[in-house]
Amino acid sequence: MIKPVIPILLLTISNIFMTFAWYGHLKYKSTPLLVTILISWLIAFVEYCFQVPANRFGHEIFNAVQLKTIQEIITLVVFSVFSVFYLKEEFKWNYLVGFLFIIIAVFFIFKK
Repeated sequence: MIKPVIPILLLTISNIFMTFAWYGHLKYKSTPLLVTILISWLIAFVEYCFQVPANRFGHEIFNAVQLKTIQEIITLVVFSVFSVFYLKEEFKWNYLVGFLFIIIAVFFIFKK
């Protein structure tokens, strides 16, 4: 029962770091680009320390397509929360509709 939760938890942590590595610098546009790149690389290193084991453990339970689908859903959720609370951007109704279509796709990917 707990075995499928471990890769999902690791992917969630990984995605939090990934989101900050890719988008966190948008609040600090005055920081020189080279500094931003180096900091992003350091954050991405930590992200990989969670992502690689997540995929290794996850592939024992899920196939690669299912694992990637789980990762994408986590990414959408993490990014949505990040953009609203960290970047202070509005979450619009059409984003939700688009995400719902992706969730429908998840149903078909996991259907036996």
